[in-house]
Amino acid sequence: MTSRSVTLIDVARAAGVSKSTASNALGGSGRVAEATRERIREVARELGYRPNSAARSLRRSSTGAIGLHLPRTATRLDYYMNLAFGAVERAREDGLDLVLLAPGTASGGGLASRVDGLLVIDPELDDQAVPDLLNAGVPVVTGERHLGGGAAPSGAVVCDNAASLLALLDHLAERGARRPALLVPGPASDWAAALRDAARTWSRREGAEVVVRPVPFAATPAEVEAITTDLLAGVPGLDAVISAPDGAVAGVLAAAARAGLRPGNDLLVAACVDGAAARGSSPQVTAVDLRPADYGRACAALLGDLLAGTVEPGTVRRHDWTLNVRASTAGRA
Repeated sequence: MTSRSVTLIDVARAAGVSKSTASNALGGSGRVAEATRERIREVARELGYRPNSAARSLRRSSTGAIGLHLPRTATRLDYYMNLAFGAVERAREDGLDLVLLAPGTASGGGLASRVDGLLVIDPELDDQAVPDLLNAGVPVVTGERHLGGGAAPSGAVVCDNAASLLALLDHLAERGARRPALLVPGPASDWAAALRDAARTWSRREGAEVVVRPVPFAATPAEVEAITTDLLAGVPGLDAVISAPDGAVAGVLAAAARAGLRPGNDLLVAACVDGAAARGSSPQVTAVDLRPADYGRACAALLGDLLAGTVEPGTVRRHDWTLNVRASTAGRA
């Protein structure tokens, strides 16, 4: 059976449900149990069913699209591109198009007439578009919490970023680090604020200071190299450096090399965001894998459920992380 010939009735029969239940599960209306909804979607994927999005939009008086807002500096970051691809794939499973919102889209007005809902990822306090997006008149899911006031989002998907940094600091201590440093943006986002809080918590718990230095949210390797060079020259006994911004850890490795230090031995090096830079460096860098594609899928799935009415507004879902240990934290030979 080809995707062109598969109908909603075919999906309903294969799933053992009524046509209306299949329509609700796939079309974002009514209330369908989570297990049933996932089973119907799986059957639809196996059969190659593709909804008629134009007809569906007319039936629902909707656009058949959702919007994605990323941090202003996100376009060159590996993490956000993988997150966006995950969100696109998950939205497609719900028969929804995903539109990447250009800067200033929210302030242009009329957003509610163009999308059914919004994904706002890592909202920053100084991002002037975020309040307008939260007041756009459509359901909004944030990736991480919004720290500002005003309208509350309809839901959120959050990761325990504090726990991830505590685990990373504990790992460095086990490998011999006694005076680590953290290069982290200011507390304008939930992610950065959580990392800063975790560094203070670990310092109090261990009685050993985590040296914190501010860096831009999307710091370049060159910027991180300059800051690391200053740290190595000015902080006696510094034996580990954690780079928070995505893709910037190469700057730490470059600074170590310039100082005649061997990463993984003389200086332990780690990153708060795993990605191509951490995996492709020499040595490979220990990093927290936030699983961005799965995170994007989770955000789009929650928004889809809100649009379908299968979850209550205010729902918060958790997203897991893993710590990938590599040669950059091998410890002294």
